[in-house]
Amino acid sequence: MADTAGRTGSLLRRPAAAPLAVLAAGAAGAAYLYGTDPHQPGHLLPGCPFRMMTGLLCPACGGTRMVYDLMHGHPAEAWLDNRALLLASPYALALLGRWAVEGLRGRRWRPRTGPRGQAVILLIAVAWTVLRNVN
Repeated sequence: MADTAGRTGSLLRRPAAAPLAVLAAGAAGAAYLYGTDPHQPGHLLPGCPFRMMTGLLCPACGGTRMVYDLMHGHPAEAWLDNRALLLASPYALALLGRWAVEGLRGRRWRPRTGPRGQAVILLIAVAWTVLRNVN
């Protein structure tokens, strides 16, 4: 029994475990979302805590609706849901893909973002939040 626990623990420490778990969770979430229209009330999708507390849209608000619209072949509606997140999605998916590939090769990988890159990301998020709440 201890031997089995030791093997399970070592499997969870493999470089591919975390990205594959994220991919599996994402696939499960996408499968649920495909049949659940977030544009309609009465579903079991989480609300945005920032919006609940402030009444304002956060940089990611509309992301669930955006993904739903993309999965159903409505890119124009996805654009209206959250433009910034839609434009950032290919980059995020590329990072997730690279993380998974490197993990499957037995290597640990983390994206590196220097202070300037972090500042740019933060400024874009703040600007997007202000712009979408002014309208």
